[in-house]
Amino acid sequence: MTTEVPLTTTTTKGLHPGLTRRQISMMGLGGAIGAGLFVGSGQAIGIAGPAVIVSYLVAGTIVVLVMAMLAEMVAANPSSGAFSSYAQKAMGRSVGSAVGWLYWIQLVVVIAAEATGAAGIVAHRFPGLPEWAWVLLFVLALTVVNLLGVRNYGRFEFWFAAIKVAAIIAFLVVGVLAIIGLIPGTPATGIGNLVDHGGFAPTGTAGIAGALLIVVFAFGGTEVVAIAAAESDDPSRNISRIVRQVMVRILVFYVGSIFVIVAVLPWNSESVLAGPFSAVLDTLKIPGVGLVMDLIVIVALLSAMNA
Repeated sequence: MTTEVPLTTTTTKGLHPGLTRRQISMMGLGGAIGAGLFVGSGQAIGIAGPAVIVSYLVAGTIVVLVMAMLAEMVAANPSSGAFSSYAQKAMGRSVGSAVGWLYWIQLVVVIAAEATGAAGIVAHRFPGLPEWAWVLLFVLALTVVNLLGVRNYGRFEFWFAAIKVAAIIAFLVVGVLAIIGLIPGTPATGIGNLVDHGGFAPTGTAGIAGALLIVVFAFGGTEVVAIAAAESDDPSRNISRIVRQVMVRILVFYVGSIFVIVAVLPWNSESVLAGPFSAVLDTLKIPGVGLVMDLIVIVALLSAMNA
């Protein structure tokens, strides 16, 4: 007969509470909103057409369920090791170690990808320095930010994420105005593009499933909430509320943005595949869109990298 040990012991050994609930919430948004939305969404639209909205809803539902379960574990036992600690408690040291190392490897790859993406954009605007120099500069700068302590890190990431959130909200507002015809000099786009080019799901269920591979990547980074919550003043009380806030906002931002894109422009447009957000703003003849979107994407990449 074996006795199971419930995961109910709360410990904060080795943790340094310094993050507010608002900062952790913005860190979750900052970690998730990055290249996967601003760049990868165009590829997902090209695979599934307007039905990519379904892909985002399915992926979002899965992530919400996973995050809700993770929130329960964090509330019961706050740990900076997060899910690797819980895997170790439930399935043994070897599994916990494997989970931790796999996550570390994934973070190394993501950091490299985000830094390279941001460096490519900056090097295009300022060709005086090679890309590798910009990558080194970004890595060193964000390393310094992380060494300043958890409280200063939280403040920095809060404002980085706030810029991205403000940009997405502005995009949603402009998109809705375009759909209903309130943009001066631009006729109402309506929602005909959702069905006018091969139907709502032009590539069928296979397209929806195929787009999921890209869409799920776009939700990566939300797990930062579970790790950072252990560094808050009251993890047991904060985590559930933070997870709800973050997931609702991400779903609204993601699904809302994708809806605007496929409603304003034909899903099979080459400009959508190349850069969906810039394509929408270009169509609406908003001046300075190229520079603005470059700045937003750079901030998005660095924020996701930092988180």
